Amino acid sequence: MTEPFTAPFGTWSSPIGAELLATAGVGLMEPWIEDGIVYWLEGRPAEGGRHVVVRGDAWSAPADVTPPGFNARTTVHEYGGGSYAVHRGTVYFSNFEDQRLYRLAGGGDPEPITPETDGRHRYADGRVTPDGRHLICVRERHEDSGVVNELVAVPLEGGDIRTLAGDRDFFSAPRISPDGARLAWLSWDLPWMPWDGCEAWVADLGPSAELANARRVAGADGQESIVQPEWSPSGQLHFVSDRTGWWNLYRDDDGTVTALHPAAMEFAGPLWEFGASNFAFLDDGRIACQYGSEGVSHLAVLDPASAELLDLDLPHSAFDYPWLHAEGSQLVFIGGAASIPMQLVSLDFASRGVEVLKESLSVDLDPSIFSSPRTIEFPTEGGLTAFAHVYPPHNPAYAAPEGERPPLIVMSHGGPTNESTPEFNLRTQFFTSRGFAVVDVNYGGSTGYGRDYRQRLNGNWGVVDAMDCINAARFLVAQGEADGDRLLIRGGSAGGYTTLCALTFHDDFAAGASYYGISDLEPFATGSTHKFESRYMHTLVGPFPEAIDVYRARSPIHYVDMISCPMILLQGDEDEVVPPSQSEVMVEALAAKGIPHAYLLFDGEQHGFRKAETIERALEAELSFYAQILGFELGDPIEPVAITRG
Repeated sequence: MTEPFTAPFGTWSSPIGAELLATAGVGLMEPWIEDGIVYWLEGRPAEGGRHVVVRGDAWSAPADVTPPGFNARTTVHEYGGGSYAVHRGTVYFSNFEDQRLYRLAGGGDPEPITPETDGRHRYADGRVTPDGRHLICVRERHEDSGVVNELVAVPLEGGDIRTLAGDRDFFSAPRISPDGARLAWLSWDLPWMPWDGCEAWVADLGPSAELANARRVAGADGQESIVQPEWSPSGQLHFVSDRTGWWNLYRDDDGTVTALHPAAMEFAGPLWEFGASNFAFLDDGRIACQYGSEGVSHLAVLDPASAELLDLDLPHSAFDYPWLHAEGSQLVFIGGAASIPMQLVSLDFASRGVEVLKESLSVDLDPSIFSSPRTIEFPTEGGLTAFAHVYPPHNPAYAAPEGERPPLIVMSHGGPTNESTPEFNLRTQFFTSRGFAVVDVNYGGSTGYGRDYRQRLNGNWGVVDAMDCINAARFLVAQGEADGDRLLIRGGSAGGYTTLCALTFHDDFAAGASYYGISDLEPFATGSTHKFESRYMHTLVGPFPEAIDVYRARSPIHYVDMISCPMILLQGDEDEVVPPSQSEVMVEALAAKGIPHAYLLFDGEQHGFRKAETIERALEAELSFYAQILGFELGDPIEPVAITRG
């Protein structure tokens, strides 16, 4: 065995390059199964981030359904999801460029079924009625007077689109009962986000897609969050509720709500995207479900009769987004693990057969290069604890000089109502294989640990999250696992805001990277973001304008005199969630003060980078920035980022 080469942390050469990370894989999303054929979405960075509907099964190679020139991606709520539906072999999908709904049947060309509106009318989360006459979905209309969200029925045999419900600020998850006689859905109003509280409704559904006798089944704005109303094959409505403080499974028994397995477990996550499917019904009466406990995800089956929950003996322990779909005894899901890239898996409970239909990543790498994470619980403010996943630096070809401690990258996830899981992630391995330690923090406000933990951030955004990230770093420094003089922090969107707060209001970090982060909170309370998050700050910061002083106190842009830490900012020029102005005002302030910084603005990118060339350049620029600021030579040649120093 070859002895490892001794080299300082951060300078190691790695086979995990930014180009490999950007081009070697695809995003796997939204599986669907009908008549034994599995459909799914692939997000392809190598095709400019295009989303493609694909179909396949255990006996044939995957084949594209949507042709070149079409991008199956909706922008309802800007985050999208629920971009397509399948009915009797016909695919209905939203096209990104014009946001119209299209029908694709029998290998023909896509046929538009909604009017041309220059992208002002958008559609998501659709289901076709059993008789095939209507597609019921969420529509978002961008009018001169404002944005209107509603439930609509799109006629598939000709005619006008019918508005079914439009009296609430938001709708999601319209689900049709197996006999076509009832419709369930979720709705909520500003200032609440769906994880703060929303309502589940049911109404009779007539043959012309008219609703009658609507009743609220569960939920309340700001008090009880409902996720995924879903009908069993026998026509009973099921859903997930956090009424006990944990998102658990429930059944509606003619107006009486019955808990199926009450436990300190999370059977759902936050509704950032449409189409979430946390559970699915099998033909033997059991329910396949995904749940989280203590930072780890599980795939299990629940017997409603006995309340017995049985974990499946599978290697998958991470689920990037809950997408379970079942037909008969067959379940399809997307899952991975710390050492397994995300996979589209078909599991047949009758034959006990397990087939991997598609892997998100196909790379010829020795698994020994990968860092294995461990989960930690660490002390933080107020005598509380928080959670994180730690990835030590690891590369079998290298060893650090004796006594040296590695630089540490603190990762702050987006949302902020979201969760990091210990899943295989080449971006993390990109850094650990070069000699960086990484800690991925589930700060207070993250999901996966119950409603109380999720609400730690209410009124405290920019404080609790920043201090939890700092305390995670301090904990690892105290454990001798990181160099306290070489602490770095990075994050995107809300994680970018946490990063900017940590760099502005504290002095623990040597440098940081903000991906489309928020520098000024006030515009988000006064209409400078999209409707879905237009009142998000109400709970995270406080009511506006009553709490205007808090908004200003939590906005890094007002405290540039306190900033002394170098930072790199990366931004998409078409971002409607966090506009480029949020990064640009910070860049101007850094330049005026003469603080080393870099700014990269990427053409054609929205909120979250999707193009291969963007992903590659952004990651290499970030690495180059760290190396220049910390003063070491990288082990691999990359194009350096230009740093403005004065």
